[in-house]
Amino acid sequence: MLIGRLPGLTERAQVLRLDPRHRGRRADYGPFGAPIQYDLAGVMMPGPLFVVTVAKGRRSPAAGAWIAVGHGLVEFPLMFLIYAGVAQFFTVRPVQIAIGIIGGAVLLWMGYGMIRTPAKETSGTDTGQNPVLAGVLTTLGNPYFFLWWVTVGSLLISQSLRFGFLGFASLAVVHWLCDFTWDTLVSSLTYRSRRLWTPLVHRVVFALCGLTLIGFGVYFAVSVLP
Repeated sequence: MLIGRLPGLTERAQVLRLDPRHRGRRADYGPFGAPIQYDLAGVMMPGPLFVVTVAKGRRSPAAGAWIAVGHGLVEFPLMFLIYAGVAQFFTVRPVQIAIGIIGGAVLLWMGYGMIRTPAKETSGTDTGQNPVLAGVLTTLGNPYFFLWWVTVGSLLISQSLRFGFLGFASLAVVHWLCDFTWDTLVSSLTYRSRRLWTPLVHRVVFALCGLTLIGFGVYFAVSVLP
């Protein structure tokens, strides 16, 4: 059984069981409550993925759902890698620097493209990435996504191991469903407001979204430098 070969995670789970602060949490949360509480606090915080969801939501109410699919294509394998005990890899300083610089460059490129193409978007030509690819690139470009998973995420996975592999699988699905629900809601609300999106409003919103992505990109790249 895979869990039996994961001393690091199982030991953390044992510590959680012995820590008085965590006693009774199984009765309070089960495998679902804690990840929902953490996720609702995290996914509703504006970040690169939120910016892209707003930008893509103007064209389709389902854009957020597809962005969440792209996000999941990165997140599910990462969750399994942490479950398999390789979270330490992402704490190595050279790896963190590489993720920050490469991720920052990706966000800079996406932000620049968003600023450059509003007129073409307004005319109906989709010049940007499809929503799934946008979800993948934006997730890969955010080093704090990886940082969250090797810290808070590792803790949640440790807690889920009390329920065996089913607990881990439940955590993964519930976590992603929180992302899926929020992203879909954001794109749907954006799409419903499209009548208010005059060409000027569109240019302003896309410029702000592009500048925001550029700001995230610069911050992510600079923050990992010595």
